[in-house]
Amino acid sequence: MNLRAGLAPLAAIVLTLALLTHAPAATPDDLAQDRTTADSLAAMLQAGRTVVSANQDRINDPSLGPKGLDGKTVLADAIARYKTATQTDPVAIDPTSRQGTLMRAMMDSIVAVMDTAQPDINAKGVGFKGFIPAVFGRLVCEEFDRRANGAATVKVTAPLDRVRNRTARPDAFETQVIGEKFLAPGWVRGTPYAAMVQQGDSNAFRVMVPEYYGASCLACHGTPKGSTDITGYPREGFAAGDLGGVISITLLH
Repeated sequence: MNLRAGLAPLAAIVLTLALLTHAPAATPDDLAQDRTTADSLAAMLQAGRTVVSANQDRINDPSLGPKGLDGKTVLADAIARYKTATQTDPVAIDPTSRQGTLMRAMMDSIVAVMDTAQPDINAKGVGFKGFIPAVFGRLVCEEFDRRANGAATVKVTAPLDRVRNRTARPDAFETQVIGEKFLAPGWVRGTPYAAMVQQGDSNAFRVMVPEYYGASCLACHGTPKGSTDITGYPREGFAAGDLGGVISITLLH
């Protein structure tokens, strides 16, 4: 499965900024930097997930042992795809900046997840490995959250009728944005939503990037509705272009 953002590259997307009245106003520079950071994290996650999607046949080939998909190799491919999508080099981001620190946490998370998965990916004589883009994305987000150490979180969620993993269910903010924005008839397809909100005792800049089912997603999420897919879940009956998921990014202040 390879969910697609509606518009690319992410760096060129104009975010809808909604500053809630109970949250202190952020400066334009703060918002711009937060937007750039969130865009870059989402783009790198998408790039890594695309690499895993492109290599599904290889991963699931029972005749092969080592697949050549270690963390370093997958990250190099993800960086190349990121450069193509954004016209920027993630390695060139100042490593002492907030964006640079978080980007490196994301890239290191991709490497860690792929290296940990090697025994499963390289199992000879086994067909479907269960290491699909959605699983990769969830594991990378979990690893990133640990490495970010409270400074940021990244999550892939979706409308409740499209969430298969309970840990990925949308929270109240995500549910509201999905229902009132992304699923609304007048919402411009692919446009992310961003808001500075109060979260506990902190302020948080939250960005949500909608993604849509591509043709490769329909093997699991398409028709016939209710039939069992290769992962053991019932297909939901969706079509290419339907809202499939949301990358939800939170930057704490």
